[in-house]
Amino acid sequence: MHTTARSKDHDAFRKMARDFLTNEIAPSFPEWEAAGIVPREIFHKIGDLGVLGLQVPERYGGGGVDTFAYSAIWMEETARSHVHLGGLSVHMNVCIPYFVSYATPTQAEQWLPRLASGEAMASIAMTEPSAGSDLAGIKTTARDGGDHYVLNGAKTFITGGINADVVLVVARTSTGARRQDGLSIFIVDAKSPGFSRGRNLDKLGLRTQDTAELFFEDVVVPADRLLGEPGRGFEYLTSNLPQERLSIAIASQAAAETALATTTEYVKSRAVFGTTVAAFQNTKFELASCAVEIEAGRALVDQALAALDAGVLSPADAAKVKIYCTELQGRVVDRCLQLHGGYGYMREYPIARLYADARVTRIFGGSNEVLRTIVAKSIGL
Repeated sequence: MHTTARSKDHDAFRKMARDFLTNEIAPSFPEWEAAGIVPREIFHKIGDLGVLGLQVPERYGGGGVDTFAYSAIWMEETARSHVHLGGLSVHMNVCIPYFVSYATPTQAEQWLPRLASGEAMASIAMTEPSAGSDLAGIKTTARDGGDHYVLNGAKTFITGGINADVVLVVARTSTGARRQDGLSIFIVDAKSPGFSRGRNLDKLGLRTQDTAELFFEDVVVPADRLLGEPGRGFEYLTSNLPQERLSIAIASQAAAETALATTTEYVKSRAVFGTTVAAFQNTKFELASCAVEIEAGRALVDQALAALDAGVLSPADAAKVKIYCTELQGRVVDRCLQLHGGYGYMREYPIARLYADARVTRIFGGSNEVLRTIVAKSIGL
């Protein structure tokens, strides 16, 4: 995989990630996939590597890095190893940034060391049965009781919701002139009375990613568990969307690159009609076309990574990258599965899992249809 991350430190981190994923994760991955969840203790091991806390300040036990390149490398190596680590990316790249940006010193002291070590895993509860990409439609409420809030509502499709020890819950605390006014974010301990989890949802792909229904029935949340200021939740959510959507784009780009590499090896060894599948012109043209598109995606991702590190990646530009790379992923894995023939439809072959895992990337993190409206607005439409 070609990337702008080329320093000796980046190379050393990539080797560490590759060795760990190959030796510690890949051998057990089929068992976890069958179980539908990653064992909790694995996150402790990844925390010991320093991976979970890459963006956590050093004073709270993290790496304190000011670049997203290391997280990108980890995602690339995860894809290359043909594994998936459940809610880890949401924990690292979505939840922790909210704590870093908006937690009070007391909240940061309480949670960031635990999040960096893997002692506590986090998820974020935004999506509801009637509110997905339209966050302004959230109906979960948090009634102000003075020194506490009372939380009521339900969430669904919550990544990492089964393994989570703490959940960032987006709830409505008031109404305003705009639909998105009045949303707030709360730090909810999973042990809180009134909090319960539904089933681990049975999905088409991403089988090791625990995806839960969460329920809140008169959950008392101390006022000091409010993250940031009341009513500014939508603003906070919007501010982190570029990194969240870039994370999805990076994972999709890496999956496309992995699909190409896997299929290239397969067609070289697969014999048919007295020759290899690789010998046919159609195979060469199909994989060459994939390679061209993948290079374009890589250039886009690298440009977006540089913009994110510089603090200038806009929501519209992040949307462009997410749209392109997730749709690239879909096209590439479909072509690659076709070149596997019937074997490509068997889950024992990596391309089958890559195919199943690819479909949801055009939906979560904001559906690509909704993201196109953001891009359209950015060009004056």
